[in-house]
Amino acid sequence: MKETSDGFVRADQIDLKSLDEQLERHLNKVLTLDRNKRDDGGNLAAAVPPATKVGAATCKKVRQDWEVDPVKLVIKSVIARGTFGTVHRGVYDGQDVAVKLLDWGEEGHRTEAEIASLRAAFTQEVAVWHKLDHPNVTKFIGATMGSSELQIQTENGQICMPSNLCCVVVEYLPGGALKSYLIKNSRRKLAFKVVVQLALDLARGLSYLHSQKIVHRDVKTENMLLDKTRTMKIADFGVARVEASNPNDMTGETGTLGYMAPEVLNGNPYNRKCDVYSFGICLWEIYCCDMPYPDLSFSEVTSAVVRQNLRPEIPRCCPNSLANVMKRCWDANPDKRPEMDEVVSMLEAIDTSKGGGMIPPDQQGGCLCFRRSRGP
Repeated sequence: MKETSDGFVRADQIDLKSLDEQLERHLNKVLTLDRNKRDDGGNLAAAVPPATKVGAATCKKVRQDWEVDPVKLVIKSVIARGTFGTVHRGVYDGQDVAVKLLDWGEEGHRTEAEIASLRAAFTQEVAVWHKLDHPNVTKFIGATMGSSELQIQTENGQICMPSNLCCVVVEYLPGGALKSYLIKNSRRKLAFKVVVQLALDLARGLSYLHSQKIVHRDVKTENMLLDKTRTMKIADFGVARVEASNPNDMTGETGTLGYMAPEVLNGNPYNRKCDVYSFGICLWEIYCCDMPYPDLSFSEVTSAVVRQNLRPEIPRCCPNSLANVMKRCWDANPDKRPEMDEVVSMLEAIDTSKGGGMIPPDQQGGCLCFRRSRGP
């Protein structure tokens, strides 16, 4: 895998509109064109828009090994909306999938040069992502870079999509986001063995990414998904990129406040160790089932983390073995943070048979760390 200092897309620079509105708008265009042709006395064959005819020929072209066949894709209901796109349930070639759609230049909001640049950068990112294969990384199924001939099969029939649409297809994970799972268990907390297992899933996934020279850059519990067996998988590579050989080539505030390493917040050069810092925050969050810095504003968090070495408060009942992992991972000096494969070894060495779970705040009448009934 070639290391490069460019060739990545900043998903936080993509200006998106509601997919539902896009679908309705473009479907109306197709229906209007079809109706006009019928009014002109054309037959059913003539009523097919020229783009559809061209699209049929285009589908015969040789695809990249990561490109999906739109004919095999069925898009269903919306399951998430966000800054970076609209995610739908779907089926691809008989497999349950999640479908993320991005529109890079709907109705002239971007120049052709900007769209071409975004498409080229995203193509490089996809070329890297589709080669990733690990049980703790969400499986990438495929993507399309968009064209004027693209059509998608929906439950209501075939719809012509915007020419700048990008479609990303990944495996569907029914357990939802780790963040939601922690919120559900915020009162009772998680059993210690569950805490360590989730932490190991995340650590192993990040260790694998780093071995492939991939820096995620937005490690947080919202970007981790659970399958039906509660196995956790890293998702959302919207701002991930190949690690640069020179750390000076990786700068800028990329990530989510509360999880961002001091060097990233400060706009300094950084490397994969920014993911290690974020992992430390996630580990605290998994153990406590709570949010870091809930009472501070964004500006207060930034200032305190960088200038006052602020970190989440580790509960007194937290086992030293786990607390030590947190402290080492969120060290202010990136060079002092462990590599993720070392973090995996530290977590694997923790004995979960004797308890060590978090004490719920409404049950302060004695230590509950050794009770086996704690957590799900």
